[in-house]
Amino acid sequence: MSKPIKKIAIVGPESTGKSTITQQLAKHFNTLWVPEYARYYCAALTESCNLQDEVNMFHGQLALEDSILAIAEKDLIFCDTTFITVKIWSDEVFGETPQIVLDALPKYNYDLYLLMDIDLPWQEDPLRDFPHKREHFMQVWHQELKALNALYVKVGGQGEERISNAITAVQSFLV
Repeated sequence: MSKPIKKIAIVGPESTGKSTITQQLAKHFNTLWVPEYARYYCAALTESCNLQDEVNMFHGQLALEDSILAIAEKDLIFCDTTFITVKIWSDEVFGETPQIVLDALPKYNYDLYLLMDIDLPWQEDPLRDFPHKREHFMQVWHQELKALNALYVKVGGQGEERISNAITAVQSFLV
């Protein structure tokens, strides 16, 4: 019987380098990573995002993760965010979270979360919405992770220092 696959989620506010760090970690540890489904989904939207879109992104993120887990040959994968993002965005933009997301939160566990700090400069992107709310969203991420009793490490630093800090956090967890 194979060992269970450890899932490490890279999460945090917008423009904190999550996608870059996720890919760098997967390369460093020679394993697979799960992309952020919402990025692809939102890029294809022709109208403003609504609550049903959030539900669709929830399902899409889980399907992507399941597909990577199914082909993983190592006992470790990295996830570029999780569907907790759907809860955070839904709460912020719509004032509510779809019940299916709330019901799933305690059922989908990640072994470690790397919470990316807001110490990087904001990078403009058409899919980013809240450049002036980074501190707010950082607090929200802390609250959400604590509410799940999640094991998490805040990762900061500029350039090579950031990936080095992330690698160190993962290595410390794996020993």
